[in-house]
Amino acid sequence: MVISVALWSLTATPGEPSVISPPGDIRITNIALGDQLADENGRTTVKLVYRRPGADEPDSDEEDEDEDEEKENDNAELTSTVLCSLTPGKIEQSTVDVVLSEDDEYLIEIVGKNTVYLTGNYIDQSPFDRDPYGEDEEMSDEEDFDLQDVSSDVEVSPDELDIPSDDEGRFEEIVEDSKITSKAESKKRLRDSDAMETEEQEKPSKAEQKKQKKLKAANGEAVPAATLEKSEKSEKAEEKKSKKEKKDKKEKSEKEKEKPKAEPKTLTGGVKVVDHKAGTGPQAKSGDFVSMRYIGKLDNGKVFDQNTKGKPFKFHLGKGEVIKGWDVGIVGMQVGGERMLTIPASMAYGKRSQSGIPANSTLTFEVKLLGIN
Repeated sequence: MVISVALWSLTATPGEPSVISPPGDIRITNIALGDQLADENGRTTVKLVYRRPGADEPDSDEEDEDEDEEKENDNAELTSTVLCSLTPGKIEQSTVDVVLSEDDEYLIEIVGKNTVYLTGNYIDQSPFDRDPYGEDEEMSDEEDFDLQDVSSDVEVSPDELDIPSDDEGRFEEIVEDSKITSKAESKKRLRDSDAMETEEQEKPSKAEQKKQKKLKAANGEAVPAATLEKSEKSEKAEEKKSKKEKKDKKEKSEKEKEKPKAEPKTLTGGVKVVDHKAGTGPQAKSGDFVSMRYIGKLDNGKVFDQNTKGKPFKFHLGKGEVIKGWDVGIVGMQVGGERMLTIPASMAYGKRSQSGIPANSTLTFEVKLLGIN
């Protein structure tokens, strides 16, 4: 199996043959012209000169021949081939599949005037069924090893061996009652079995061991089981909390959707009011000195006047200090309340045009009652 290991490239210029002696196997995959051309119409040919396989060093009998004959033989062993021919505007690159073997010498020649760029990869051509660590060979060496083939040159005197004589008793005689011995052995076995059961209970399962091995802290040390359980519990609690927050948010949005919108009320002169927010203070009535915030808009949404910060707008309600639509539409508002007023032209400026307000304009005001004095 061939594996690409690293990128390889070569710039070949005309008139300067490039000698290649790769430290590893190279596969050439692409040959292309550069971005700058010396000859925009001429053809450029890429040639490869290499030594034929099997034409290695001469035998020992031929080493004594003359140098001239060796040079002639070397030239005869070289072979030249064309990898590709490139023409600007027609064929500017070519895909090839040429492998240059490790430690062999190659020569790249350019016939033409343009510089050529060769690209490829360093490759690994190890057989796919070969063990990369050489364990098979070690195993085979061990299998071939036979103790019978090994002779020992160390001789041991029989006197040095601790072998009992015929007179000595080879079997220990048991004086105690066999029943007592059997009872002691049975008790011992029972204790051993209890100990084994305790070990089996304490021993974690393979899945838990594998999980503990895989989980490591940031410094590479294994995470203790107690810490692991604590972190899992905290993660579950956070997940549960997140789900609850999402659920509450969803229910809140649904309630807001289900909440009926305030219906507009039509007052004197065709003034329409919609309460967006109910106030909590006292109600405004005719004659009160009120403080207001407001944004005035035309039918097309253009803002022609507003008071949203700084000193509030103040006037006496119902005294004609403002347009009729305000005197009618503000009555009944509570301090802190917000209301939208839609005022027809007859209750606003009528046929008279004002700065930024055309004649016969219906006006819309978003107003907020700040206080009553």
